[in-house]
Amino acid sequence: MKKPLVGALFAVLLLGAGVAPATAATAPETTSPGTVKEKVRPKAVNFAGTVALSNCSGSVVRTPDSQPGDPALVLSNGHCMETGFPGPGEVVVDQPSTRSFTLLNASGSGVGTLRASKIAYGTMTDTDISVYQLTRTYAQIESTYGIKALELNAAHPVQGTAITVVSGYWKRTYACNVDGFVYRLKEGAWTWKDSVRYTSACQTIGGTSGSPVIDNATGKVVAVNNTGNEDGLECADNNPCEVDESGNVTVREGINYAQQTYGLVPCIGAGNKFDLDRPGCELPKP
Repeated sequence: MKKPLVGALFAVLLLGAGVAPATAATAPETTSPGTVKEKVRPKAVNFAGTVALSNCSGSVVRTPDSQPGDPALVLSNGHCMETGFPGPGEVVVDQPSTRSFTLLNASGSGVGTLRASKIAYGTMTDTDISVYQLTRTYAQIESTYGIKALELNAAHPVQGTAITVVSGYWKRTYACNVDGFVYRLKEGAWTWKDSVRYTSACQTIGGTSGSPVIDNATGKVVAVNNTGNEDGLECADNNPCEVDESGNVTVREGINYAQQTYGLVPCIGAGNKFDLDRPGCELPKP
């Protein structure tokens, strides 16, 4: 995992306090899923709506059906939860939390502190996500800070899509493309399904865990950054391996990965409440 941060001081000295936001690379030509054809004008990608956790990155997110008066949600990784890494098969639902998040504006400056009321959902089984419910609504956040939530894309991402990983912790962006999808990504005790593999340009580091992965063409969140193979080891901690449908194992040293987020959308109902029994919801249950 791009785990809760190690060596923060060294990395701050190396990277500096912040990096200017990147503008989106030209998006690939897309038509139907899995094909590339028609050019889409990309949007600028910046830090607005991202957050910094104490040890990770995250973002304020909404579904296509979320309402201004709904309590806002923050998306990060399951392995970033303050309660520690959930074990295989463990699912956290509606667990009280008072965790705080630093909200960033477009240039990456902190503009205020948001606070959780609970961990609405969290797991490292099949995926690696945590979703916090906040004490403020989307309307209150926008009124106070002028910042809107990032929208979760409801569709499966497409191979070749130009993406940007936006780290609120480091105030740094990483631009690359979706290289492909991994049937099973195995790291230590955990296994994730249909993970996003980046092209080599996205060299994410510790502290980027939980960063939103943004489709440059739409500005929507398609995945959440979570891990990479650091040392060329096979299926070990911080060294995930790819396992195909036949059980063949591939190790890609230096390549990084994310977990898709479109599967969250069917599981979030009225009032931004998680309902794991909603039609189309396939998230693991407790």
